[in-house]
Formats: sequence, structure tokens, C-alpha cells
Amino acid sequence: MTRIDIAPLTTFSPPGNRTAPSPAEARGMRRDDVRLLVAHGDQVTHARFGDLADHLEPGDLVVVNASQTVAGELDAVLSGDGASSGEVVVHVATDLRDGTWVVEIRTAPDAAWAVLDAAAGQTLGLPVEGAALTLLEPYPRENSSPTGSGNRLWRATYAGPSALPDVLASLGRPIAYGYLDRQYPIEDYRTIFGTTPGSAEMPSAARPFTPDVVTRLVSRGIAIAPVLLHTGVSSQEAGEAPQPEWFEVSEPAARLVNATRAGGGRVIAVGTTVTRALESAVSGAPGRATVEASSGWTERVITRDAPPRIVDGLITGWHDPAASHLLLVEAVAGSRLTQTAYDAAVEAGYHWHEFGDSALLLPARAEALAA
Repeated sequence: MTRIDIAPLTTFSPPGNRTAPSPAEARGMRRDDVRLLVAHGDQVTHARFGDLADHLEPGDLVVVNASQTVAGELDAVLSGDGASSGEVVVHVATDLRDGTWVVEIRTAPDAAWAVLDAAAGQTLGLPVEGAALTLLEPYPRENSSPTGSGNRLWRATYAGPSALPDVLASLGRPIAYGYLDRQYPIEDYRTIFGTTPGSAEMPSAARPFTPDVVTRLVSRGIAIAPVLLHTGVSSQEAGEAPQPEWFEVSEPAARLVNATRAGGGRVIAVGTTVTRALESAVSGAPGRATVEASSGWTERVITRDAPPRIVDGLITGWHDPAASHLLLVEAVAGSRLTQTAYDAAVEAGYHWHEFGDSALLLPARAEALAA
């Protein structure tokens, strides 16, 4: 799927200079010092992320993503027959596990804009002698920019003296865009739950978690369970669906989710990645749905027309207007609660994007389906 025929109902002015330009630590704070907006029913509370346990209940289950962020950005030189050539930045998005990779080409030096006029057969020379990616075809095959002008994602083959993951580990840097004040090391893009390398971009909803936050949750009787979803690039344009991503939900995680719901607790997903993973492992009708141990490529796109069946609440960052992530937020929280939260965040000057502030959205269980 490359297009979404439904648009978010939530409207707000883009945050502009409210985008977080750097990690919390570079701004003199701890990770869990970022702001936390709690939206529950008609109530909005402004807190700090370190207070998360105060806003959940014993018996709730917080589900996190165990995928670790890898260095996915490299400088490259685009060459061959095509409209564009010269110095670019390449984002290595996904290992398709068939000898090919999903890549995105962006403008040098800071990856601020997608390059949409590359062509099949062109090569991306990498900063290792003899190493290059060759563009094969748009990814997915029918993919094109929602603007109608060119192609954004490519399936590519790699050839070189070292394996591509080794090149990325030694010479790559975290995927970043033009709004940051400088480049930051890969450690700033990793969460405390990341144990399995594979995400092109940070599962950023979990970034504010610290050992202190986890200790407070567990002490309050709130359990934590890991699932896995390796993220692709998050630079979707308006109307563009998220790409297929690899996910795994283990048998112990599935049992915890099902036991939590059977006992009346809530399943709180930490981020859109966890929501997608859990909802890709669901079987059964709404109201009787359960999670089963599952793994593979998911193309699940969660919207108001295809709502979640398992996830009851969401910890998330703040998303741009018309983004597919915002559709998922509306599907979990309901459009009314989402609009309330975004209005409050804009008014209070919350920070956007991966190093920004957080939200805890807790709809009444029937609210999301009714909204």
C-alpha cells in the first residue's frame, strides 16, 4: 500500500520553531524531564515524563519496542543516467532479507529534502572504495511521490568489499533531517529497551524512559512487556502509507497482553511502532480479540476505518499534520481526544519530533470506536 484514502481529522498549525532541535540532555535536562501531556476523557494535565507512573493504574501493561536504532545515514554520490547526480545523502531504510535494501535519497548536506528524480540503474557510490548501491525499482513497485512528481523510496542492491551493515556501523550516522541544530551520536537515538539492532529510525516514544521511570512503574504494579518492530524511514509525505516493516510478538508478550485485558487492565502501547506490531498479531473480533505470537512483514495501516482491537492507550510524541502516524493516534485515542490534546500542546508550546515532548492518551474504552 502506498496511498491512504483517509485524512486525519485533527487540525492544527505546524509547530514551526517548536521542533526540538536537540536531545533533552543537550538542553540541560534528563531524558525523563521532557514534558508529558496527559489527556484522559475531557481532562488535560501537564506533567513531566518522570511522573508517568502517577497517571497509570496497577494492572496496566506498558508495551515497549525492543528494536535498537542503527546508523542508517551515509554520504553518497549519485551517478548514472538520470535527472539528478552528484553529492547526496542516502538513508538505508530496510533490509528486505532477500539481498536487497530499501533506500531513500535526500539532498546534501543535511538530508532536508527528498530527491525524487533519480532513475533505475543509477548508482550511489558510498564512502568505501568499491562500495555502491544500485537502484533497481521503486519500492513498493507502484510507489510514487504523493505529490505526483517522482519517486521517493527505492529497492536497491549492494556490492562492496564489506557487508553493508558493517559499512553503516563504521561510517554511518543516525538518520536525521534538517531541523536539528547539529549531528548527534547514535547513543542519543537509542532507548533503554533496544536490544535487537534493526530500526532505521529511533522508536522515539520510548526515548524518555529511564531506569527510574521503569522502577516507579513496576513498583506501582504496572507491568512492562517487549515486542519488536524494526522501523523504516519516517519521512512519509501527506497521503503516503507507512512501508512494510518486520515485527515479532513473542509468546510471553502475547500471554501478558491477553492476561492484562482479561483482568481488566489496559494495554498501553509506547509509540506507533508498538501499536502496529500488536495490532498485526491480533485475531478475533473486536471485544473478543486476542494477541497470538507472530512474526513477519506487516503492512497493517491503522486508521479510524481500520481501528485497533487490542491497544487501549498510547504514549507518543507529536506528529505533523496529515501524517499517517496521526491517523493511528486518532484511531487509538479517538478524534475528539486527539484534537483536545493537540490544541493543548500547541497552546502550551510543546516540542515536536524525535527529541521533543510526549503525550499519554487514555480514551475511555468505547471512546475511540465512537469518535
